[in-house]
Amino acid sequence: MIPRYSRPEMRNIWSQENKFKIWFEIEAHACDAMANLGIISTKDAKAIWKAQNIDFNVDRIAEIEAETKHDVIAFLTHLAEIVGNESARFVHQGMTSSDVLDTCYNIQLTRSSDILLCDLSDLINVLKRRAFEHKNDIRVGRSHGIHAEPITMGLTFARFYAEMERNLKRMVNARNEVATGAISGAVGTFANIHPHVEEYVCEKLQLTPEPISTQIIPRDRHAAFFATLGVIASSIENLATEIRHMQRTELQEAEEFFAKGQKGSSAMPHKRNPILSENLTGLARLVRMTVIPAMENVTLWHERDISHSSVERNIGPDATIFLDFALVRLTNLVDQLVVKPENMETNLKKNRGLMMSQRILLALTKAGISREEAYRLVQHNAAKVWENDKDFKSELKKDSEVMALLSERQIDEAFDMSYHTKHVDTIFSRVFTDNLR
Repeated sequence: MIPRYSRPEMRNIWSQENKFKIWFEIEAHACDAMANLGIISTKDAKAIWKAQNIDFNVDRIAEIEAETKHDVIAFLTHLAEIVGNESARFVHQGMTSSDVLDTCYNIQLTRSSDILLCDLSDLINVLKRRAFEHKNDIRVGRSHGIHAEPITMGLTFARFYAEMERNLKRMVNARNEVATGAISGAVGTFANIHPHVEEYVCEKLQLTPEPISTQIIPRDRHAAFFATLGVIASSIENLATEIRHMQRTELQEAEEFFAKGQKGSSAMPHKRNPILSENLTGLARLVRMTVIPAMENVTLWHERDISHSSVERNIGPDATIFLDFALVRLTNLVDQLVVKPENMETNLKKNRGLMMSQRILLALTKAGISREEAYRLVQHNAAKVWENDKDFKSELKKDSEVMALLSERQIDEAFDMSYHTKHVDTIFSRVFTDNLR
């Protein structure tokens, strides 16, 4: 993983050094459990722990693997070099490589999840602060990229807050989904290892024993996990895309913070580009590209094959490291986002009142004509605004058919902006039920 898009804490979870440390803990706890059962002596079990504070030699393990063509055997050989063959002969008794690999993989995923949960919480807190900060700042809502009706910037932030709250819950469920371990031996029958060993190791490593494994932990768990990461990545892109749109020169309703000394373009000194939002769009694609391979890993031959292995060695670190980086970047982006209410007000005026067309439509139907006839009258006057740069309210007041049904006061009232924000408090009370300010 390139350092540019990774943070140390998450990257360390997937380091070779940390992986071998987890492998050792699995093996050492398994020895303790076998000692509890009287299968091996307590003395031999304790001897394994001599390697607890020793940094495993990654290069030495790679050297052994070059000969054995088997990573777990290479690790066990190196472990024997540290603790001595006499005690090491009891390591890995009745276990398969998958017992170590799968349990370790799920530990790495759960620890990665803990970081991602913290990331999501930080983002949610920032979105909440910005929502209340701009709760009543009116901006035009758009559908299909076209002016629709007024909303507020606070509602925009609140929408993404609610989306990330849902993602937080999904992430909790995804973590629980993969927080299992399996020490069940060949084809998962416990023929050569007692179920107590699995229960003991899982308890020590804060996992739940897999109810039924084959020779591996079922991969539908991992498919659900990576699918959740993909959904979160899509939500990141959703928010990033909104920011990119708001920063367009034609809108300028918000923009990424531009630091002193920052450069936007190598050729055009005036440029301030939404580079962080665009970067987040790219990172979201990288996270989502791990979802389909994770789904395809569900289908394996009989009790196991290793078609999933090469996939997982890549998508595990890639997806979690990219998502961690993206969430932190997005949090900082939203925290420092420069919101421009004055430009929001300018944009509101650009459609010359057209955003109130539905209010006029409803007023006309209440005045006694059919919806079809009311729609015809409103659209006819709206067309003058589109095509001849007219003012919508003025055109309505000049239309004899409209004035035969509505008074000037009724038309003026239909253009009251506060009409569209009267339920903002209600929406906020629904979204921010824990701490409405």
